[in-house]
Amino acid sequence: MSLTQKTAQLVARLGEIASEHRPVALANSLSIEDMVLTHLILENKIPVEIFSLDTGRLHEETLKVIDDVRERYGYRIAVYYPDAEELQAYVANNGVNGFYNSVEQRKGCCHVRKVRPLQRALKGKQAWITGMRRSHGETRTDLQEKQWDSGNGLWKYNPLADWQEKEIWQLIRDNQIPYNSLYDKHYASIGCQPCTRSITMGEDVRAGRWWWEDPQNKECGLHVEATPISILPADDSPAEVGQRSYDGGDQG
Repeated sequence: MSLTQKTAQLVARLGEIASEHRPVALANSLSIEDMVLTHLILENKIPVEIFSLDTGRLHEETLKVIDDVRERYGYRIAVYYPDAEELQAYVANNGVNGFYNSVEQRKGCCHVRKVRPLQRALKGKQAWITGMRRSHGETRTDLQEKQWDSGNGLWKYNPLADWQEKEIWQLIRDNQIPYNSLYDKHYASIGCQPCTRSITMGEDVRAGRWWWEDPQNKECGLHVEATPISILPADDSPAEVGQRSYDGGDQG
């Protein structure tokens, strides 16, 4: 199958998902995969909302992509932030960089900065879409195109599950899709600044994420069942904080 045919199938699949679930949203991590999905959704006017999570510790190059989307497509990605009180409690208990101390503390940081904002972003949605691929690493080799997200109580779609990185890059080049300039500096999987490094030739694509941990632990909690974290409020209900459309403001 040619890339043109495969892309057409992807566009059709995104349309099917949008028709079957309303509302549905794309969680745009500002990766190359999510930028391809964003491009196809916006260029084909597929009714899918697009949001991103600003953890407060992203690279400047990552945040610039949000501006790039607005300039290229005239679309403002909705940005969700960590709850200030939850974040303050985590830092008070673990320190600003406590995530280096243990897997538990690192996952606690991810929970406050990513999982909790995701819960707010998905509130009221029937389904969500990600740019995950099976070749991202050993934690994703069995990734399904459609799966039930029991933690959030809705369907989750991974329409790029069987795509290869070279196909993603070809679409980006052919369509001049905006992307994070850190990829040009040998970053392959980009998250928060203190938890991401560039990789060398031959390293796994996710080797630059949480490089001090065992590869089997390399998930932030967005794509696995949530584990209770002690710093959360007793009722553990998503904070009632609405989305903000990014308009070039302060990113913390």
